[in-house]
Parts: sequence; C-alpha cells; structure tokens
Amino acid sequence: MRVYVPLTLSGLAEAYKTGELGAGPLLAYAVTPALREWYLSDDIEELEYAALNRAALASLRLLAADGGAVRRRVVVAVDVADGAAVADPDRALDPAALGEVRVAGAVKLAKAAAVHIDSEDAAEDVTAAVDALAAADAGDDDAQFVVDGAEDHELLWFATQEIPNLVGLGG
Repeated sequence: MRVYVPLTLSGLAEAYKTGELGAGPLLAYAVTPALREWYLSDDIEELEYAALNRAALASLRLLAADGGAVRRRVVVAVDVADGAAVADPDRALDPAALGEVRVAGAVKLAKAAAVHIDSEDAAEDVTAAVDALAAADAGDDDAQFVVDGAEDHELLWFATQEIPNLVGLGG
C-alpha cells in the first residue's frame, strides 16, 4: 500500500540521518474508503494524487508549527505492507481527516518510492499559506483562499537517491 508521509525539509534531513521516517505510529495519507467517497473517482492515479495533496496540507501544518523550517512542503511516498496503515474509524466522517491513516511500526526511509517537494519559487505562497492557516481554520474565506494558493504549486518529484542533495548533505 502506498502512503504519503508529510514532513518538512528538516524532518527529511533527520530521516536521512536515522534511516527512518519515524518509529510509529506515524501520520500519513492514503487512498481510504472515505477519500474514495469524497473524491468520487475510481481512477487510482487521481485518488493517489488526492492523498498526496492531503499530505501536502499536513506538511503545511508542520511548517506552521515550526517557525524556523524552510517554507517548502515535503511529502514522502512510501510503500508499506497492506494492513500496516489504518484509518481511524472515529474520524472517518471528519473532513479534516480524509485519507488520514496511522502506520503502526517503524517506517524505513529505504521503503520510500519518491519524495515530493515544492520548488523554491513556491516559497512565497507557502509562507503566506502558513501565515493564513489559523484564520482559514477559523472559517475566514479570504485566508482559505491564501491557503489554497499554495496548492496551485505542484510538488516536484524526486528520486530517493536525490535526498542528500535536497537536504544539503550531498557533495
């Protein structure tokens, strides 16, 4: 099963150093029944793209919690065993939890299929989105428009071999 793990660049650097994305339980996003119902599509690529976008929003929340983090969203696509990622049935109807899953065990970075990161030119819109996130959560439509502006930037795809260069540890 493919899951999308939200991170920051500093979180990715830590994962590179330790060899794992986390010991678990780890928050991730995947194609869940609730996401399928919300997205109204049977196309697996579209559904995975929706899960990736949900993880990108979660990365934005991580950036909001870390004032010193570089303002670029980071999502790591990881393949885990079927059944390793479980949606919380108590949150199934919560729109904020669409696609949300917990991965119980340690998630090794070696299981990563790819890394998705904002380009440097997205930093201004991502910064604005981080600053507007609390107001958007409180129902401010103008702030939500700013948050949605970060989604206008497609995350770039990188092979896992590129991680050292992405986090500044490459030679």
